[in-house]
Amino acid sequence: MSTRSYDPVSARRVAFLGLGVMGHPMAGHLARAGHQVTVYNRTVAKAEAWVKEYGGAFAPTPAGAVQGAELVFCCVGNDDDLRSVVLGEAGALAGLTSGAVFVDHTTASAAVARELHAEAARRGVAFIDAPVSGGQAGAVNGALTVMCGGDVAAFEIARPIALAFAKAVTLLGGPGSGQLAKMVNQICIAGVVQGLSEAVRFGQNAGLDMIQVLEVIGKGAAQSWQLDNRGKTMVEDKFDFGFAVDWMRKDLGLVLDEARRNGSRLPLTALVDQFYADVQALGGNRWDTSSLIKRL
Repeated sequence: MSTRSYDPVSARRVAFLGLGVMGHPMAGHLARAGHQVTVYNRTVAKAEAWVKEYGGAFAPTPAGAVQGAELVFCCVGNDDDLRSVVLGEAGALAGLTSGAVFVDHTTASAAVARELHAEAARRGVAFIDAPVSGGQAGAVNGALTVMCGGDVAAFEIARPIALAFAKAVTLLGGPGSGQLAKMVNQICIAGVVQGLSEAVRFGQNAGLDMIQVLEVIGKGAAQSWQLDNRGKTMVEDKFDFGFAVDWMRKDLGLVLDEARRNGSRLPLTALVDQFYADVQALGGNRWDTSSLIKRL
């Protein structure tokens, strides 16, 4: 966990659902910022470990964790995981009081965001879809970028609290807009990483010192976050930097589904999705996304 400082905000009773590689440090920042945090995780041992590290409390169900909470933050795996912690007798909506705000950081479909926004509204609860970018390092350092969809009033309540683990929290439109913006983000990343992979391999085959070449071209028009942060590690054949291939394929699946719905043509994204399938076939399921170079 980083040693970042936090803006002074009044302490709130909050809950955090899902303590994976992203959720664990995100919830930790909320506790360190002075909020009273109750956590829930499907694997109880992870919730116990979190409480041992940060204090607060844990509950055996989402409904239990959100009792009395003004804000709930959530970060789970996919649409089905999200429905399982939000809906049903033990789900968060069953335990929340009217006026609460539910902020979902899962990368999920825009359709599930709209569905849960409507279901929450029926119970007097605000729902914000708020997927994040910045990966595990961003979560640990409290420097995530959060893309939000939902109602302005609820967003204004959630934003100052979410800034405990984020550097930017932006409302981009109504329900589903956050998820759609995250899809735009993943489309950009897929194309850039493939281009960088081809460039590095080409340079290696040409006998160039690619560390030196990347340093030079990184000062010009070829510069990108991926080049700055993953170019050198790609040359060094290191692929253990956070966001895994399995997760990228899940995200690109959401992108391609949405593209079919809205009529977008994404030939490059569809191709890179198949290249990631090749990486999975090489056993690279848990390698980070820069491992596209391995298939070359």
